[in-house]
Amino acid sequence: MAASKIIITCAITGSIHTPSMSPHLPVTAEEIADSAVEAAEAGAAIVHLHARNAADGRPDQSPEAFEPILRSIKQRSDVVCNLTTGGAPFMSVEERLRPAAVWKPEVASLNMGSMNFALFPMLKRFKEFKHDWEPAMLAGTEDLVFRNTFKDIRYALETLNETGARYEFECYDTSHLHNLNHFYREGLVKGPLFIQTVFGLLGGIGAHPDEVMHMKRTADRLFGDQYRWSVLGAGRSQMPIAAMAAAMGGNVRVGLEDSLWLGAGTLADTNAAQVRRVRQIIEGLGLEVATPEDARKILGLKGGDRVGF
Repeated sequence: MAASKIIITCAITGSIHTPSMSPHLPVTAEEIADSAVEAAEAGAAIVHLHARNAADGRPDQSPEAFEPILRSIKQRSDVVCNLTTGGAPFMSVEERLRPAAVWKPEVASLNMGSMNFALFPMLKRFKEFKHDWEPAMLAGTEDLVFRNTFKDIRYALETLNETGARYEFECYDTSHLHNLNHFYREGLVKGPLFIQTVFGLLGGIGAHPDEVMHMKRTADRLFGDQYRWSVLGAGRSQMPIAAMAAAMGGNVRVGLEDSLWLGAGTLADTNAAQVRRVRQIIEGLGLEVATPEDARKILGLKGGDRVGF
């Protein structure tokens, strides 16, 4: 699924990393919006968005928390806004869907299967926390299943298909590709599918190049020319996996949601720094970075004039 232009998605803040892990993690609406606009200026065609409680940084999946972020970004940039429906693994699917249902974005993320979503190993690296919820949340993932049943996925699709949104299908393992194929064959989703294969999170597939190739071969077999491939490498896997995929013509995702680091032992001070780094890799391979308008054409999006914000 080689693309003529490579789409860079930047995931701005997420719900995995906590404020104590990096002073550079955007938390307030203003910080998240500013960071998204900077990432777009650096070359990101899509920004993947979560919201947080401004007081303590915990994930906030209320539509009201997203409103100032979305309105600020739209006033300053034509970047494609992608709203999470993953929220945080301990939230119900109804809670997770509310922002996308209200704001009707061009793209919404959609997790394609239930899984162990293990963040507790981070407690070995990070010892001091500003807020009590941070270590409690991390520890709790040792006994957590991130629920995304077939019923949940169907509910998400039936809710959001009415808005004209398309999806970033987050696939953390081979089974998630087969789950997506089930809904594709039923006609609930249509091509071109934007498939984000995720590597290196404990509970999902690993980050070895063989595993990257296995996921791509499986997607090729299941979807042929009806999908656009992208990769996300967690933590230290971020740039190596992005480089591997870009060399194969795949799209890439970076951002502080997926990794706090720019290199070994060096925290990324902005999302834009990661975008610039992966852009150097892409352009160093003789490839071209997609603009937001390019991404809209490649993915068949409805356009920024048809969103709810």
